[in-house]
Amino acid sequence: MPAAQAAALIHSRTFTMPPSIRSIDMSLVDGLFGMGGGYVLDFSDRTFSVFFSEIGIDIGAPRFSIEGTSKAKRLRCLLRSSEPNVSVKVLLSLWEYRETQRRRQRQEESFPNAETEFWGLIERLGGKRPASAKFGSTASSPTKLDLQLSHVLRNRLVTISRLDPQPRGYAYEKFWRELFDANGLQARSPFRLVGEQVDGSFVLDNETYLLEAKWRGPQTIAADLHAFQGKLEQKAHWTRGLFVSDSGFSEEGLIAFGSGKRVVCMDGLDLHDMLDRGITFHEVMTRKVRRAAESGLAFARVRDLFA
Repeated sequence: MPAAQAAALIHSRTFTMPPSIRSIDMSLVDGLFGMGGGYVLDFSDRTFSVFFSEIGIDIGAPRFSIEGTSKAKRLRCLLRSSEPNVSVKVLLSLWEYRETQRRRQRQEESFPNAETEFWGLIERLGGKRPASAKFGSTASSPTKLDLQLSHVLRNRLVTISRLDPQPRGYAYEKFWRELFDANGLQARSPFRLVGEQVDGSFVLDNETYLLEAKWRGPQTIAADLHAFQGKLEQKAHWTRGLFVSDSGFSEEGLIAFGSGKRVVCMDGLDLHDMLDRGITFHEVMTRKVRRAAESGLAFARVRDLFA
């Protein structure tokens, strides 16, 4: 290869290299996530490993212990050696955990301009801030959705109920993606079709939720709810669940399921009422969670919550 051509190639590669974590960025990360003394936030060794396994990373792998085995050193090594998209995923997950813990413990922010600097780092690494309300924000979210768009989704939900099982499943999966897009929300993982249900997860008000949405005919019974609760118990202790049953829940099933669980429930009538009235998904979830916290019960109808 001629020298001039090689130089041009090197020049082009220099200007197309993806951004990476710099020393100044690492100082910010250290401060945000309390990494003095080898720690990371309030993680124990066990919960640190569980946290990373849930985002698909084996933080105990030898390649992350080159600089030492403390939690902070392994995290620094991961960020320095990973592609920017991996670093963004890790940092967003840690930020979500940090803000959730801080809000639950009613801690004041001790890091000046933490949110501004964090999102500046994410954007420099090629990530994007979610379209939904900012993490940690206390600003109120809109309670109304564009009525025309809301009614389009309502009518689509009615159409889905008339389809045969297989096309109904794929249409229902698409419906959930469109519902989240319409509400400016981002699913934490893509919604996917599993048997007769749509599974996924999402973040709302700094809380992580697993979603299970079933469209099959029979009403949901206690065994289904207990199985879902079992999935939550295998995850981190802060994980919540939203169980959606298009055909509703049996009264006996709700009684048998009991109270004080990490699950809130929604049925097909709830979805229809929400979309018919143009109420945002965020507002519906806020009221359902509040009612569950006050009563201990997993299910409260939208028409009662917005009477």
